[in-house]
Amino acid sequence: MSKNVEHSRQSAPSESSVAALSNRYTYNKFGSRKRLSDRLTVAPSGETLKDEVGSSSETRSPSENRKKVAFKEERPSVFVKDLDYNNHYIHTGQSPVSQIRNIKNPIEGYPKLNKLHTLKKAQVVKHSTKPYGVRIRSDRIIPTINSWIEQYSLKFDVIMIGALIENQFILPLLQSIPIHKLCSKPGFLFIWATTQKISELTVLLNNENFNKKFRRSEELIFLPVDKTSPYYPADKGDGSLLQKQQWHCWMCITGTVRRSTDNHLIHCNVDTDLQIESPNDTRKNAVPDSMYRVAENFSNSNRRLHIVPSKTGYDMPIRLREGWVIMGPDVILNNFHPAAYIKDLSTSSLLQYKTYANGLNSVSNAQYLVPQTDEIEDLRPKSPTIAGKKLQSQL
Repeated sequence: MSKNVEHSRQSAPSESSVAALSNRYTYNKFGSRKRLSDRLTVAPSGETLKDEVGSSSETRSPSENRKKVAFKEERPSVFVKDLDYNNHYIHTGQSPVSQIRNIKNPIEGYPKLNKLHTLKKAQVVKHSTKPYGVRIRSDRIIPTINSWIEQYSLKFDVIMIGALIENQFILPLLQSIPIHKLCSKPGFLFIWATTQKISELTVLLNNENFNKKFRRSEELIFLPVDKTSPYYPADKGDGSLLQKQQWHCWMCITGTVRRSTDNHLIHCNVDTDLQIESPNDTRKNAVPDSMYRVAENFSNSNRRLHIVPSKTGYDMPIRLREGWVIMGPDVILNNFHPAAYIKDLSTSSLLQYKTYANGLNSVSNAQYLVPQTDEIEDLRPKSPTIAGKKLQSQL
């Protein structure tokens, strides 16, 4: 009798081992979490070992009980529910994008970057022109641009083409734009397309009108929060299990621009390449404000043109923006004139001219820039400098 009692005491786990198990969790295949102490009830020798989560119970020998406890102690579950957003989407239909915590303020917790954004925004607004709109039919966009070039030698430093509307990618019209004459050198091109239109965008950028003048530099991504968003691309019904909800904005550069020497033209690393729809943007707009800000923060040039090739409809209006000339069929305000625009630029921008070998300046090659302060330059993230080159530059 005493031997049986002593054997049962040895087979039963100690209180410390049970307490250690009580602080661990186990997960089922659906991601539900339960304490291991609730799931596993360790019984003394000869009694039933019950699994409260399971539907069946078995009578095991003391040696099998020890093996089960040892197995749970040595191999705890490594599945973490909070990171399994794919499983969460399958069961709830809620997009993983909505689980990102800092959508409202992506730079929350970064005081230095937050101050930089505040200073940049104030500087851009201070030196912006008034909002200009060009209300025009789609078939009149190309002739109007040609008249600007021929009569006023008008150029723009930042050109954005397209909006977050399915019917904006009009390949014949885009191929006809005299982009090499309209864009200054150096200059920057932002062009929109959905995931379904990437192949057409590649064809466009490889044709003669773009390929010899522009090189693709960056690809920006915009993500709507969920299917209720006005920016969510229409479902094409291609039968794919994966939903293509991204918008792509390819940035192309013409001319030579270097990060280390051309900080009067560009400011890199101020924004990320991924932008997510913010709940703070309550006003509907064909292009989110965040994508306008990316272009403004990156390029310090003040001549900005946005071409919206076709109608957007009443549900997605084209709102004018300070510092931009926006042209399209659904632009409400039609107040643009090249001569008045050039005069406005001259008063709001810092003018720099390209000097030729004979010492003369050309008005047509003037650079209209947003001046930057020393505080902005100190806060701005900069690319790392190689020690040898840095020492050589100081000498």
